[in-house]
Parts: sequence; C-alpha cells; structure tokens
Amino acid sequence: MPKRLELALEAVILASRWLLVIFYLGLALALAVYALTFGVKLWDFISHAFDIGETDAILKMLGLIDAALVASLVVMVIISGYESYVYRFDNDGSVHWLGEIDAGSLKIKVASTIVAISSIHLLQIFLNVGTHTGDQLMWYTLIHITFIISALFLAYIDRISAMTKSIARGGKPADATKKPAAVEP
Repeated sequence: MPKRLELALEAVILASRWLLVIFYLGLALALAVYALTFGVKLWDFISHAFDIGETDAILKMLGLIDAALVASLVVMVIISGYESYVYRFDNDGSVHWLGEIDAGSLKIKVASTIVAISSIHLLQIFLNVGTHTGDQLMWYTLIHITFIISALFLAYIDRISAMTKSIARGGKPADATKKPAAVEP
C-alpha cells in the first residue's frame, strides 16, 4: 500500500471518532427529556405527599432516586466516552471533578450503578410483594443476583488487569492496589 494512501486511510479512521459526538448529543437530549419526566414525577409526589401512605411515599421517593441514578449513569457515559474516545477536555481545572475514568473503571461504575438501580427496583417490588407471584419474585431476585455477580467479576477482572500492568512496568503485583503516597508540602 502506498504511504500516501495509508496516511489518508489513517486520517479517515482517526476522524471517524467525531461521529461519536452525535451519540453523545443524542444522549444529552434524551437526558433532557428524562429530566422533564423526573419533574413530572416530582410534582406528582409533592402534590400528593400528604394524601398517600408511608409505603406509597417510600415507593415514589425510590422512583425519584432511581431516576437520579439513571441520569447519573447517562452523564457518566457521555462525559467519560467523550473524554476517552473523542477529545480530551481542556485541563484548566474546570473539570477536575471528573477524575480519571478509563474504560475499565467506567465499566465498573456502570455495573455498580446498574446494581444500585436493580436494588431499588427489587426494593420497590418487595414493598408491593402482594402484587407479584412467587415465580416473579424469584426471577427478579435471580436477575438482581446476576447483576451483582457480573459487577463483581468486572471488578475482579479490572484488578487483575491493573496488577498485570503494574508487573509489566516492573512493579510488584501488590503495587496495583496501593494508592500513591501523599506529598507533604
């Protein structure tokens, strides 16, 4: 392959990452719509707060917590995906709260959030246990356990990966689990 064609092909492939921006903007738009539905749920809760029982109040609050977790998950995917695959944010300190989110830690955070969302759904189901059959309760619980096991395996795989990288850099396997020492001023 001629060098000029190879460079052109590499430029096209590298530029294709900008197509991801369409997906991130779509997720941002979906998040805005979801925020509106959250507002409707919040208004419904506020307007009926004194007319409903304690269990119904808890269920509505769990629904609001669930919505906040889903929204956080979407924001996490948008920001870390853009930062990882499209373009780095300017390092002026305005996004210092992002921290370092690589693909491995993103998977773990997403899995943890899914487990939290599943936990809330399961709690909502158990608060309305009379409306579900025994088989349904069993399946909901098994699905939740599957999410937990998947999240634990992802965390384990990420830990092994970090240890492998540490060994490859000449460190010891235990170095991957230690945080760097704080520097004294």
